[in-house]
Amino acid sequence: MVPCQGAQRKERNISMDKVRLDKWLWAARFFKTRAKSKEAIDGGKVHIDGVRGKAGKDIRAGDEIRIRQGWYEKIIIVSGVSEKRRGAPEAAGMYNETPESIEARALITAQRKAAGQHISSEKRPTKKDRRLIHKFKEKNR
Repeated sequence: MVPCQGAQRKERNISMDKVRLDKWLWAARFFKTRAKSKEAIDGGKVHIDGVRGKAGKDIRAGDEIRIRQGWYEKIIIVSGVSEKRRGAPEAAGMYNETPESIEARALITAQRKAAGQHISSEKRPTKKDRRLIHKFKEKNR
């Protein structure tokens, strides 16, 4: 007779000191799904203590994680670990963002606002965008 897996799960120790990187990123609400967090890790957007991360890497309190999301890069220090996704206030308690990271994000935000609406994106330019590009190129010849 094979023991049920539910019994094995209950026997696990409740206090955790480490958890997989993809689970932690999902539980800390950096990504909406574990699949998205794994995709970011595989794409090289997540580094742990200066080394490119892997989804199965164990995260512990005190680790430094760099997460690249769009225009921004967040540098955080892990202060707690959990496999379960909870509310946003509890998730925010699992990490502390460094002051340098906060300043860098504020600077990038200010630069983007100063540049205006016409910042290049990953999609094709619209007809209006093309007209503005041609106008800019002719003006700067």
